[in-house]
Amino acid sequence: MSSYQVFARKYRPQTFDSVVGQEHITQTLKNAIEANRLAHAYLFVGPRGTGKTSTARILAKALNCVHGPTVTPCGECDACREIAAGNSLDVLEIDGASNNGVEQVRELRENVRFAPTHGKYKIYIIDEVHMLTTAAFNALLKTLEEPPEHVKFVFATTDVQKVLPTILSRCQRFDLRRIPAELIAGHLQYIAENERITLEPAAARAIAKGADGGLRDAESMLDQLVAFCGETITEADVLSVFGFTAAQTVSDLCEHLLNGDAPAALGVVLAQAQAGRDLSRLMTDLIGHLRNLLVAKADPDGIAAEVGAEVLGTLQSQADRIAFDRLLDLIEQFAAAEGRMKWAPNKKLHFEIAVIKAIQTLGQATLTEVLDTLTAIKTGGELPAAKTAPVSRAPAQTVLKPEPAPEPAPRRSLVAAFHKETAPKPTPKPIPRPEPVVEPTPEPQSVSEPPQPETDDSSHAPWEEAPAVMELPKEEPQDQTLSLFSEEQLPTVQEPPIPVPVVEEAPEVEETPEPPAEPEVQAELKTEPSAADPAIWLQLIQEVRAKKPLLRSWVESGTFIGIENGVCTLAFPEGASFVMESLGKPIPRQFLEETLSRCAGQPITLKLELRPGLVVTPIDLPEREPEPTVDPMEEYKNDPLIRHALELFNAEIQTR
Repeated sequence: MSSYQVFARKYRPQTFDSVVGQEHITQTLKNAIEANRLAHAYLFVGPRGTGKTSTARILAKALNCVHGPTVTPCGECDACREIAAGNSLDVLEIDGASNNGVEQVRELRENVRFAPTHGKYKIYIIDEVHMLTTAAFNALLKTLEEPPEHVKFVFATTDVQKVLPTILSRCQRFDLRRIPAELIAGHLQYIAENERITLEPAAARAIAKGADGGLRDAESMLDQLVAFCGETITEADVLSVFGFTAAQTVSDLCEHLLNGDAPAALGVVLAQAQAGRDLSRLMTDLIGHLRNLLVAKADPDGIAAEVGAEVLGTLQSQADRIAFDRLLDLIEQFAAAEGRMKWAPNKKLHFEIAVIKAIQTLGQATLTEVLDTLTAIKTGGELPAAKTAPVSRAPAQTVLKPEPAPEPAPRRSLVAAFHKETAPKPTPKPIPRPEPVVEPTPEPQSVSEPPQPETDDSSHAPWEEAPAVMELPKEEPQDQTLSLFSEEQLPTVQEPPIPVPVVEEAPEVEETPEPPAEPEVQAELKTEPSAADPAIWLQLIQEVRAKKPLLRSWVESGTFIGIENGVCTLAFPEGASFVMESLGKPIPRQFLEETLSRCAGQPITLKLELRPGLVVTPIDLPEREPEPTVDPMEEYKNDPLIRHALELFNAEIQTR
């Protein structure tokens, strides 16, 4: 009775055409054999179960077959059978993990000198070559670079980063890809037909999805399912044995997220946890489903080749209900949660938090939707429809057409700047200017005013503060903030009435005639120190404290002598020679002369001198209070248009 052989060995590919999903490598090797352009060393790189060692064996058979070198080894000659069984004397398979020392490499170097026993080539297949030590790699360099003509090296590794660059440069590198799920599912159906097993297509896709691109893993799972289920394998059996999550369950979870149904979404997570499913795997499947939605929106034809027709319809219907930016946000949030779940003991907690946060994110308005809505409000157009969760909107009857009104005073805010650039300015109606009323007395209270609607003037400025402002007659009060808002949405903003211009008799002021002095005479008057010179000194001290605080101690260590013929003299004590020299440098001197010239109203040249015995009196000036800064975020929040948008979306501004 022959021993049982597992599917992974029984259905191992024996020719280049039977290798699944690696056509870019098999075609290159076939072309090289046909053109007799064989390299002396090959390196196969790829994940586990993708066909690295199988391809190496097929290459060895193609070279040592009795009909070879050939692209189609017969598989019946002694060389082919020995290579397939692993007992060929000319094809040596070496495990790099257990033969990674310098001694083994030295032995290999001694053996390569001997000619092959039966075949044309002596082939060394080193699996997991990255496990060799650095010394072993260095010992192999010379032999690998210039081996005998009858020797071929074939290396296989899953971690190419650990292979020395000197080894990589001496090999032809081939990167094996992860096998697509549809190819794995088709190969599993081929095995099931040969073994007379009924394998549901959904079960084959579930196995292929769980194999993560490794054909050997998929064949091993199928072998295990046959032992568990017998001749009939369903999708439920696959999910039960390996703890996978059904594609419909992941789709339902995504549907609950899009609907904003937190209880239903949390119920799916709870049911999977109670069924013993791996929640980390469920999170990975959910991220993959969101990725499929993203691809379905960007390239519907491309996603059709990856999923079935029944899944494609569900993906397209869900993709139409969510925008690109929303999908990207969800993928980022769930990816961050997946990283936390990897090390967290309570994975269910982090999964539930991620689900609630995702639903919360879908219910919030994005910046793009806010700007679109603000533009629609400003232009009087139709408000954009909600992209995800429904939000409360204002009744249609509250939207009013904007009336032409005088342009309000410019506001320093982002929304005002946006309106100024995008929205056309309404042209104000010409209003006849009333005749000014001349009163004999300067009291503004006696001026007759036109009739006005009764308003509360308690918040207005008194008339004495603005006596010469024109007031226009108003037929009815208008909201000058934004006529698109209803009275229920915004509080009434009362504007101060504009007073009628009053021509007042200016009080007679005796003007002191200036002496008709020529410029030369005025220059001569400056020869003596001016009475305003101390004030200029105080202004200089204030400017230095405000603009050049580093010069403050130097300037205040001296004393002001006076200004004579456009020359300002500053004296310093005998021990302040370093300070005087520092202030005399070009940059400090230029600043002081410019400041003195601005304060004195004439060009000033600075003169610095030392005076022995000079006593400097400290300057006691009040420090300037810093100007209050206006927080742009508070100004943005208080904008009427932003407040209306927040009420319209039933939202709030969050800062990160």
